[in-house]
Amino acid sequence: MIYLGIDTSNSPLAIALAKDNSILIEESSNLKINHSLTVMPAIEEMMATAKITPADLTHIAVAEGPGSYTGVRIGLTIAKTLAWSLKIPLHMVSSLKVLAANGQFFDGIVCPLMDARRGTAFIGAYDGERLESVIPDQHSEVSEFLLKLKELGRPVLFVGNDIEIHEETIRKNLGDQAIFAAPSNRLPRASNLIMLAKTSAEQEIHHAVPEYRRITEAEANYIKAQGGVES
Repeated sequence: MIYLGIDTSNSPLAIALAKDNSILIEESSNLKINHSLTVMPAIEEMMATAKITPADLTHIAVAEGPGSYTGVRIGLTIAKTLAWSLKIPLHMVSSLKVLAANGQFFDGIVCPLMDARRGTAFIGAYDGERLESVIPDQHSEVSEFLLKLKELGRPVLFVGNDIEIHEETIRKNLGDQAIFAAPSNRLPRASNLIMLAKTSAEQEIHHAVPEYRRITEAEANYIKAQGGVES
């Protein structure tokens, strides 16, 4: 089996190829580059380096969100197109769970975080040993989510490239309960995406949709204009 993993759900680009239980090649980049212009050339170059052709691929794995609206759509569109044209299975994994896998085997809670501006984040909580969800992925005020973590009474390892944005708030609310991953362990890894995809169900390609975890700004403005309340 040969898996191609694609994660463009935030500014870091993560792609990888795996054959059976071995990672053939992996690339992670945190440069602020437009994924729509870079991801396909990066995939093509990676496959050429590994001497893998599209016909060799047996599975496609993609990060489904949450994250950047544009980034999530780019990755999923490419993944769906490849899976459909090659007639191979598509697997979707939470972008936050992919990040959480950086802290697998941590004796406590792993909290993946992506900044969503205005004091909010896409955030979740996972058991470090089993990578099972403890608090569901969500879009939340960071300070409110930290109260939920504090109630768990366990050490919390924060992962994600944006944790430094909220580090002061985290330390203020959790104190010594909070631990921060080293910079080398903050970027998403497509090898983790592939690992998680192997235990996930195959996704029906035409029904595959992103998991944004919040409504778009246009939708929020429309609800506001109608006198409603944003959910």
